[in-house]
Amino acid sequence: MSPQRYLGLDPGYGRLGYAVVEQRGAQWVLVDVGCVETLASLAFEERLVLVHNALDEILERWKPQEASLETLYFSKNVKTAMQVAEARGVLRLTLALAGVPAFEIAPNAVKLALTGSGGATKDQVGRMVVRLLGLKEMPKPDDAADAVALALAGLRSRPMRQQLAAAKAGKPKSIAKGKRP
Repeated sequence: MSPQRYLGLDPGYGRLGYAVVEQRGAQWVLVDVGCVETLASLAFEERLVLVHNALDEILERWKPQEASLETLYFSKNVKTAMQVAEARGVLRLTLALAGVPAFEIAPNAVKLALTGSGGATKDQVGRMVVRLLGLKEMPKPDDAADAVALALAGLRSRPMRQQLAAAKAGKPKSIAKGKRP
């Protein structure tokens, strides 16, 4: 049986954080982590192509079974938010073309999954990431560290998603679609 791998992505077009965590029995192992950077001097479309190509290479190398992306938070800079949304679309499309299911996780849900508190600080999340993976220190830069936290949050929420899917599959179609029998 092939190892179960989970991909965490911290979306961006200037910096894309990524992390691949492998489940080995009851242990989780960080097998790859990094940050793909694109040059600001490139046209936006070229940057999106580079993000797509980089993710495609990661998917080909590691063949993850699932991925999680951080949900888009709205910033005061609408132009930047729109461009990050477009980069997220490229990521979702790349994942879909590779047949990798993608789940969105809000920042407070990542904090809750890793620390038990949706209001945890970045430092508290970092300490849990280090503890859960047996690392000496939190990966750098922040985009890569966030991707590791997203991968772990995805792994920790996987059993709940599987139970929900099984429960939904066991219901008659009329109930699953919100209609009364």
